[in-house]
Amino acid sequence: MDHTLVSPDISLLFKQYGSIIKLEKDRSVYIEGELAQDVYFIVSGSIAINKDTEGGKLLTLRIVGPENCIGESGVFADNTHHSFSALTLETTQLLVLPKNKLEKFLVNSTQLMVEWTKYIQLIYLKNQTRFRDLMLYGKKGALYSTLIRLCNTYGEPLSDGRIKINFSLTNQEIANLCSMSREVVNRMLNDMKSEGLISFHKGIITINDLELLRRENQCESCPLCVCRID
Repeated sequence: MDHTLVSPDISLLFKQYGSIIKLEKDRSVYIEGELAQDVYFIVSGSIAINKDTEGGKLLTLRIVGPENCIGESGVFADNTHHSFSALTLETTQLLVLPKNKLEKFLVNSTQLMVEWTKYIQLIYLKNQTRFRDLMLYGKKGALYSTLIRLCNTYGEPLSDGRIKINFSLTNQEIANLCSMSREVVNRMLNDMKSEGLISFHKGIITINDLELLRRENQCESCPLCVCRID
């Protein structure tokens, strides 16, 4: 499944002018509240975009993989601070470009500006629908929505019609995606397994009936480019 969101031209821009950095697992790329001075392009690995909620729970809004950017909200915004934190989920390589340098490239190229605007708009739509699902449909809806988005992003269709989410996550990481406790998610996943809706092995979840999850969650048939977790 294609995880690429940025255009080839934006990707090339980072590859030509960005500085490479490598971070091990569980390292912060930036922290909520820090001044947003750089934009990051993921070469390899994966990064969780997190937010501490008022209730003390951690919400993981996105899990971002290669050929995507993070830290994009600071572009064309003076003295902007990061609204989220970015944490590596595995060893990750990034290309870093100062946001003022990226802004100059965008201002000088209408094509790049249009491509960047489309990219930002898509991120906005994904975030908007994620918050909608988490707020309106309760705990069950939040979990179902998260599993559906994981399928759309990392799903591997199997010969028997099931879909394997080809991305290993702990129950705590799934709980963070739903802004719930690990204990609640453990119970809900075990209930789903008992009902034959899912199976799981070593952090890999297989969805036995994706359409049933969509019906249960009253999905609004969002485009697949929007109904994703990245």
